[in-house]
Amino acid sequence: MMTTGKAKQLTIYLGETDQLHHRALYMAIIEWLREKKIAGATATRGIAGFGASSHLHTANILRLSMDMPITITVVDAPATIDSIIEPLGAMAPHAMFTVHEVDVVRPAVGVAKTSSDKG
Repeated sequence: MMTTGKAKQLTIYLGETDQLHHRALYMAIIEWLREKKIAGATATRGIAGFGASSHLHTANILRLSMDMPITITVVDAPATIDSIIEPLGAMAPHAMFTVHEVDVVRPAVGVAKTSSDKG
């Protein structure tokens, strides 16, 4: 595996019905990230999950929920990820955030190669 650079992955955990200014919070975040020219972000709807409240969210046919778990995964240069955590925290004060260092195998726009990388 040829690694082309170091990056950070930010994952934001929230609910589908969470809102910001009367619109879906996950879409507000995705659009904000796009405006900031972040290298990449994906919102994913879960099929089951629970958070700090222990309220179970499930797509079970007997209990069809419109408040499914949503994760937003963001990958970019470490400094960029570090710079967006505080404003995202203000947008989503009840969301949980995790950050992981990752190796980018195939770079996207905005994720720079490190000087030690060859290829």
